[in-house]
Amino acid sequence: MRILILAPHTDDGEFGCGASIAKYISEGHDVHYVAFSAAEKSVPSGSPIGVLRQEVVEATAVLGIPKTNLTVLHFGVRKFPAHRQEVLDVMVRLNSQLEPDMVYLPSTDDTHQDHDTVSAEGFRAFKRTSIFGYELPWNNLTFTTGAFVIVEEEFVEKKIQALACYKSQADRSYANPEFVRALARVRGVQIGTRYAEAFEAIRVIRKGSSQTRFVEA
Repeated sequence: MRILILAPHTDDGEFGCGASIAKYISEGHDVHYVAFSAAEKSVPSGSPIGVLRQEVVEATAVLGIPKTNLTVLHFGVRKFPAHRQEVLDVMVRLNSQLEPDMVYLPSTDDTHQDHDTVSAEGFRAFKRTSIFGYELPWNNLTFTTGAFVIVEEEFVEKKIQALACYKSQADRSYANPEFVRALARVRGVQIGTRYAEAFEAIRVIRKGSSQTRFVEA
C-alpha cells in the first residue's frame, strides 16, 4: 500500500501514528509524510528558527521513512483557516501525484485550528481513499475509537525514539515515554492486546486484503 501521513505541524504525525508508521514500513509499505508547517513562530526562545525542520528529518528517519518521502511546507502556524484553499490545493496535488491507498490526518474532533483545517480539507481532497483520524489527546474534546492498529513493543519503542528527536519540544507535558507507552497500553487493552494505536474511521474503502489489518470497533 501507499500510505500518506498528513501532519499539520512537524511531530504531529509521530505523536498520532508513529508506531503504526514503523509497523507499516517494516511490512514493506510505501509511507509518505507531509508536514504543512515547521511552526517557526512557536519554537522555544534560543532555538534556531528552523530547528523543527531538522528534527523532523531525524524523527521520520528513525521510523524508517526515506528522506525522499518527506515534505515540509511553509504554512504559518495557527494561520491555516485563512489559507484553506491553499491547503486543499496541496492535498489535491498530493492525491493526483501519489494516489494513496490510505490517508492519516488529525481526527475530526481535534480543536486546534490548524489541525481542524487539515482534517476538514483532507476529507474533501481524498474522496476515494480510506481516511483515518489520529488522536492527539491534548487537543481532543472527544475521540471515536473506530479502528485500531495492533503494534508490537518494538514499534512503540521506535515511536518513542522518534519523538526523542524533537529536543526543542522536550518540555511538552505529553512528550515523554511514560505517556506514549501508557496510551498505547490503554488502546491495546480495549481490543485485548498489549499495545495498539486507535483511530477514527472517517472513511473506510476496502481495495484489497491488506487493508484488513485493522481491527474495527
